[in-house]
Amino acid sequence: MLPRERIMQNESVILSEFACKSADTRGRQRPEQPDDFRTEFQRDRDRIIHCNAFRRLKHKTQVFLIPHSDHYRTRLTHTLEVSQISRTVSRALGLNEDLTEAIALGHDLGHTPFGHDGERVLRELLPGGFSHNLQGRRVVEFIEKDGKGLNLTAEVIDGIVGHTTSGGAQPPFTREGMVVRFCDKIAYINHDIEDAIRGGVISDSDLPEFPVKVLGRTKSQRITTLVRSLVEGGAENIHMDETTKKAHDELRAFMFERVYRAEPTVAEKDKAQYIVDFLYKYFIKNPEKMPELYVSLAERFDKSTAVGDFISGMTDDYAVNLFKEMCIPKGWNGAVSRL
Repeated sequence: MLPRERIMQNESVILSEFACKSADTRGRQRPEQPDDFRTEFQRDRDRIIHCNAFRRLKHKTQVFLIPHSDHYRTRLTHTLEVSQISRTVSRALGLNEDLTEAIALGHDLGHTPFGHDGERVLRELLPGGFSHNLQGRRVVEFIEKDGKGLNLTAEVIDGIVGHTTSGGAQPPFTREGMVVRFCDKIAYINHDIEDAIRGGVISDSDLPEFPVKVLGRTKSQRITTLVRSLVEGGAENIHMDETTKKAHDELRAFMFERVYRAEPTVAEKDKAQYIVDFLYKYFIKNPEKMPELYVSLAERFDKSTAVGDFISGMTDDYAVNLFKEMCIPKGWNGAVSRL
């Protein structure tokens, strides 16, 4: 028996009736020969980890733009925390941990530079709008591997698209996708609290009384309470109990009011948004200046979509440096004239 076959046999015995088992995948758009060692969801996880868009997440904003401290979260460390929490919940519920991990690792591949500020600019500029979850699907279907895409399974793509509740995104059709949808919020609310306290935006004593009473004072206590609520709710219908959900929602509202829209965290956002706006308009006028991949995407789809693909894939540093190269004059290095 091949290792893959043994894993699939174990899944049929161990996993919950509500789990999406590897044998039941809806498959890939382009059929492939099975791997000897890995299930289809394990292969998807590995493809995501090894792709360019995943590596770029380490230089993309989570909350604080281009932080000078090494200890603030980036989009990559956020992704890893979502993966860890999601796997804990999935394993406790008897769901498919490999599928959960693949969705969690891929859920933010479509994020723009400068976090949600960059996303808002592209949403306004692109004729069809923009959302990072739908862009994530474009990344794995049309952009990665020089335009060939990663050819992921339907379950993982669905989980990437459905991981957010914003923009009218439909819930994922797997319980594993629903776990990531909840755990994304659990992760970012709690690690953003830690970063905001570290950055002096809020203090621990500012946290609202009811969420602290229900969820706990520390990050570890809050995450444990939220995970417990999901696990105790069972695998049939992934949800939190009403009291826990109310406390979590109040804490999330507090973060939007006191952190995400607070002056210290948005002080530079106008500059960041200007950079995205400038780059979009420049490449709309000069699409031939984009890398060859995006020129070919413009021919395959349309110019505005390809420009959105190019800009959304940039890291914060790449966008800033490209803007400087275009707009900031360089010192003259020519020979000194002789009198």
